Amino acid sequence: MFKTAIYSGSFDPFTIGHDSVVRRALPIFDKIIIGVGVNENKKYMHSPEKRVADIAALYADEPKIEVKSYSNLTVDFARNEGAGFIIKGVRSVRDFEYEREQADINLRIGNIETVLFYAEPHLASVSSSVVRELMHFGRDVSEFLPRR
Repeated sequence: MFKTAIYSGSFDPFTIGHDSVVRRALPIFDKIIIGVGVNENKKYMHSPEKRVADIAALYADEPKIEVKSYSNLTVDFARNEGAGFIIKGVRSVRDFEYEREQADINLRIGNIETVLFYAEPHLASVSSSVVRELMHFGRDVSEFLPRR
C-alpha cells in the first residue's frame, strides 16, 4: 500500500527542527508533501513562493518529497493530495495538546490520521518564531537553519 503524508506548517523559516521531522519520517512514508500553509490573516517574513523554493532546494535530491503551498484547511489539502496522514512535530506538552485537538478534528472530518514526531531533545527550543525574532535583532541564525 502506497503511503502519502502531508507535513504542514508556515515554515517561516524552515528550521533544523522541521528538517529533523522530515528526515525521521522519510523511512515510514512513500511520499511526503511538505505543505507551506498560507493564511491571509497572518504576516509572514517570506513569501509563500520563497518558502516553497527554499524548502524544495533543500530536498532537491530526495524524490520522495514534494513541496507545495496551500491556503485551505490542512485536512482538505491532504485529501486533495491523496494523503492518508498528517505529520506533526511536538516540542512540548502545550504543542501536544494543540496537535491532539487538531488530530481529533482531522480524523473526524477527513478520516486522516495524524502521526506525531517528538522533537529531539537538543531541538526542543528551536522554533520559527524564535528564529524570526533573532533575525529581527540581527543575530546569526545559521545554526538553526538546515544546510543545503
